[in-house]
Amino acid sequence: MVPWGAVLWRRLLRKRWVLGVVFGLSLVYFLSSTFKQEERTVRDRNLLQVQEHEQPIMWKVKFSSGNSSQLSNQCRNSVQGKLLITDELGYICERKDLLVNGCCNVNVPSTKLYSCDSCLPNGCCSVYEYCVSCCLQPSKQHLLERFLNRAAIAFQNLFMAVEDRFELCLAKCRTSSQSVQHENTYRDPTAKYCYGEYPPELLPV
Repeated sequence: MVPWGAVLWRRLLRKRWVLGVVFGLSLVYFLSSTFKQEERTVRDRNLLQVQEHEQPIMWKVKFSSGNSSQLSNQCRNSVQGKLLITDELGYICERKDLLVNGCCNVNVPSTKLYSCDSCLPNGCCSVYEYCVSCCLQPSKQHLLERFLNRAAIAFQNLFMAVEDRFELCLAKCRTSSQSVQHENTYRDPTAKYCYGEYPPELLPV
């Protein structure tokens, strides 16, 4: 035996005005949810803009010379180079001269400290590892601090993640939108790895 309530419900659903009410309520719920979401988005955007203008970005970068990896006689390094590697102490060496602890072998004559070979006065280099090594020079600290203070919000997510100078130099020397023009051409095809405050000059069109 079919329950009386179920029969009544089926009869109601067959009526057009009931379907119209259900549709209307669904439409009202959808529109109200959409408007509330839009309001939240606008409110969050406005709050972010206020914070951007009123509060400085709290960068994590540490410029102290000592860190845990040095104390444990281990080094982080630039990893990716096929021929050259730069360690976090600022030494650049051939990959074959990299020690098992990740540090460059400083007893090899070709190993250099804070080398700016292949780098131009504007802080752009043709070799990534030299860019990192040069960026790690103690004299570049003020330059890096100025860059962080001026960094556009567009780069906040990239540089907020770095913890110290070595990570900052690794990130800064990687090619980015600052290194290209027209989205597909390097501003300077030769010196495209930059640690400086400003991107390379635009090439004439």
